[in-house]
Amino acid sequence: MKHKRYSALAEINITNLVDVMMVLLIAFMLTAPFLQAGVRLNLPKAEAKVIEEQEGVTISIDSEGDIFIGKERVAWRNFSAELRKALDTEAPRVFLRADKETKYGAVMRVIARVKMMGIEDLGLISEQEERG
Repeated sequence: MKHKRYSALAEINITNLVDVMMVLLIAFMLTAPFLQAGVRLNLPKAEAKVIEEQEGVTISIDSEGDIFIGKERVAWRNFSAELRKALDTEAPRVFLRADKETKYGAVMRVIARVKMMGIEDLGLISEQEERG
């Protein structure tokens, strides 16, 4: 009687793993812009260089003039205190997003308060204007 030797199979079929990774990559690519934006706004379009929202605090103003720090709605009387609290955990950089229907006075009031607090690094976020 002869004994057969069995050798170990050292190949792993990674085709299924690649398929799963591609599906996950596509899902993350589609959901990432929605997660980053925070408050839903209709941003104005401008022909300007695109600024990536990096580390920092995002302030949003909706069309009704309501102010949000991150995703939390903030009353104007508490704005300075809430912004200071948010800046304690983030870089001293502020990004301002305002709906295109927001009154100019509401935007200027927020900008003035941010500047009075000594924050010089302020970026205004808009949508990229289509060239054509």
